[in-house]
Amino acid sequence: MKLYYYPGACSLAPHIVAREAGIAVTLEKVDLANRTTETGANFASINPKGYVPALGLQDGSVLTEASAIIQYLADNQANTDLAPAHGTMERYRLLEWLGFISTEIHKGFGPLWNPSTPDAVKAATKERLATRFALLDEALGKQPFLTGDKFTIADAYLFTVVNWTNFHGIDISSFPNLQAFQARVASRPAVQQALEAEGLTKKAA
Repeated sequence: MKLYYYPGACSLAPHIVAREAGIAVTLEKVDLANRTTETGANFASINPKGYVPALGLQDGSVLTEASAIIQYLADNQANTDLAPAHGTMERYRLLEWLGFISTEIHKGFGPLWNPSTPDAVKAATKERLATRFALLDEALGKQPFLTGDKFTIADAYLFTVVNWTNFHGIDISSFPNLQAFQARVASRPAVQQALEAEGLTKKAA
């Protein structure tokens, strides 16, 4: 399998999951500005949506969207605890967190990436994110990971998007449980390997 990625983008989540699951993937960096890959391929022909991640599968097809890819990777490696079994309440709790991360945290950062976003909008965006961080901080004050004592794909996704606070100068020290979670996940060997491979070690939370 081949993972099309951009350093530090949401593609870091499936990169982490692949390493946690022991799944060998080939990495191919994407120049998002020019829509080309490091081998010179036209990324639009790989993923017409134009953004990472994209996972090239062995049958030649391509799977997109971070939340779908991380579930696919976890479900295709049976001997891991990265995702509960389908049909269980634990799986629905995982999906609940994935939905929250995707819509409220991941997309919540959207205006901050656009240099033309007015300062007032950026300030409002950060305030809204803070309310979401407070919810996460409360949850993580009860257990080390989002769904309990075990690291799952939801934790890989959350770590990835909360790590964007480093790129935008957002201080999360007022959310000590979330800050501790970031440090806890960052210390995992597989996460360190993924960060190093993407050249992000010094930028990690």
